[in-house]
Amino acid sequence: MNYLAHLYLARPDPEAMLGALLGDFVFGRSALEDYSAVERREILVHRQVDRYTDDHPQVAGARALFAPGLRRYAGIALDVFYDHCLARDWSRHCDTPLDDFTAAFYRHLLSRLDDLPPRLRAIAPRIAAHDWLGSYRDRASVDLAVRRIATRLSRNGDRLVACLDDLRRHEAAITAGFEVFFPQLVAHVQALRRDPRYA
Repeated sequence: MNYLAHLYLARPDPEAMLGALLGDFVFGRSALEDYSAVERREILVHRQVDRYTDDHPQVAGARALFAPGLRRYAGIALDVFYDHCLARDWSRHCDTPLDDFTAAFYRHLLSRLDDLPPRLRAIAPRIAAHDWLGSYRDRASVDLAVRRIATRLSRNGDRLVACLDDLRRHEAAITAGFEVFFPQLVAHVQALRRDPRYA
């Protein structure tokens, strides 16, 4: 899952949501010590969400729709597209309007700039200024985000961009798979939080 889904799945408070985002920027166990107990918990939940997503049959089936040489990169494109599916139908999932949800998070994110890992500190102002999270409701933002990610890959960014054609070709099937997968992911996270490590 990508940024918006991780924030949605976090405990509904700014510190927890920041922890959910940090999961994409904090690696290893020792690095966890730099963050609060709430943030550490959400980083660990983030890792569990990623593992569950990667292993889910609907997601594996979606990856299989991509050309064999692209499947290694398809997961990145799918993560972004799943954020689009969530944002597009946001009112089905959350009572708080998407613009209010993202604005509250942006305020907290920008208030914590000095505490962020360098890569997140560098892009956080752009995330907020250009409303990356809210922009996912527009289909064109999927292509833009995937192309942006491709520029950060150390190699084979062109293969990630090439995934966009297969994503368009199989969009209906991938969307249908998301509708099956996402409620199961939400239920998985709810069950996970019954474990004291993630409560």
